[in-house]
Amino acid sequence: MTGNVKYLSQEWRDEAEKRLKTELPPERMNFVTSSMSNIYKNCPPDGSEKFLFFKFVDGKFDEMLVGTGEPPKAEFAIAGDYETFARITRGELGAQKALMTLKLKLKGNMVKALKLASLADRLNKVLATIPTDY
Repeated sequence: MTGNVKYLSQEWRDEAEKRLKTELPPERMNFVTSSMSNIYKNCPPDGSEKFLFFKFVDGKFDEMLVGTGEPPKAEFAIAGDYETFARITRGELGAQKALMTLKLKLKGNMVKALKLASLADRLNKVLATIPTDY
């Protein structure tokens, strides 16, 4: 890959999928089966809303979607400002801290989400390695 890709673009999604499949084996994800839709509010340049959907089955990366409009149904729906998600993806803010300080709003089981937050941080460590323009 040469140069930076735009955050949440199709190119970024493709690179993210490639890296998640090779760098996050099922045991690193504790063989979890779960899904989450991250809803990004106030996306540049026009303040639109986008989503980023992840699904893992038995700890194995299964699906990742980026788009606009209604996000796919997921075990967890997490809404927040674009900049908050960008900070999490860059590794500047932990997922658990973002939930606990109410920077993100969660629909789903909070106790389970907090248990899975360390897995989300592992996922974001991989995403942070993608040369990205935010």
